[in-house]
Amino acid sequence: MLDVRKLRLLCDLERLGTIAAVAQARSYTPSAVSQQLATLEREAGVALLERSGRRVAFTAAGQVLARHAATVLSALEETDAALAAVRSGPAGPLRIGAFPTAVRTLLPAALVTLGRDHPALELMVTELDPAQVPAALRERRLDVGLLNDYDVAPGDVDPDLDSVPLLEETVFLAVPVAARCGTLAEARDQPWIMASEGTLCHDVTLRVCAAEGYRPRVRHRADDFVTVLALVGAGQGVSLVPELAASPVEGVRLIPLGLRRRTRIAYRKGAAGHPAVAALVAALS
Repeated sequence: MLDVRKLRLLCDLERLGTIAAVAQARSYTPSAVSQQLATLEREAGVALLERSGRRVAFTAAGQVLARHAATVLSALEETDAALAAVRSGPAGPLRIGAFPTAVRTLLPAALVTLGRDHPALELMVTELDPAQVPAALRERRLDVGLLNDYDVAPGDVDPDLDSVPLLEETVFLAVPVAARCGTLAEARDQPWIMASEGTLCHDVTLRVCAAEGYRPRVRHRADDFVTVLALVGAGQGVSLVPELAASPVEGVRLIPLGLRRRTRIAYRKGAAGHPAVAALVAALS
């Protein structure tokens, strides 16, 4: 019988590419991951990986097993959801990951509703950039997470996750009222307030500016839009701000752009029928 935990490691390796990356994601040592995969090969009775120095590649059998392992893991998730529905309905821990603006604007009302209607749920919220949510879901650090994508940065189709749409927003260019710019092209010579490198907001800003033929000149870095708008209002630069965070601030002019941001509620494939997941989706929708 093949071990589910080892199958997860095989799927991780297919997704991440290296044993070192799998070890880091799972908080294992590389040697421990290698040993587990070697045991899986013995259980399968066929070579799954070809090793060349520090690199590994999937054999034909390894590719087949990884593909079926993903199906098995999804089926187990669906089975767990079905059993949870029979047992007790929405109850137990529900770990939610969301970006700061959503934690501030979208989640509070949903949490109040869930606490009232399903008091057996243990609600736990973690602020997390959308770029970090898929890994947190796969590694079972979260049960549900909010994902973003933009017109200029469409979300990848993740075979391990399912999602449902939550909302779609206009994105604004936030500029100081004294600034003489009203378009992205005219913001070329303005200092910019940008998110941290590696975040989706940072990537989107680079893309929209590149489409206008320039790279933004960064003055400040901030990931919370309340801080961003305060800096814009203080004349410190311009920034992109989605509608959800675009509250009126003295000294700030908000210019709507032909750019949209979409937010989705994501969870592991097969988990849609889990009572706790379904309850959160209903409370947010």
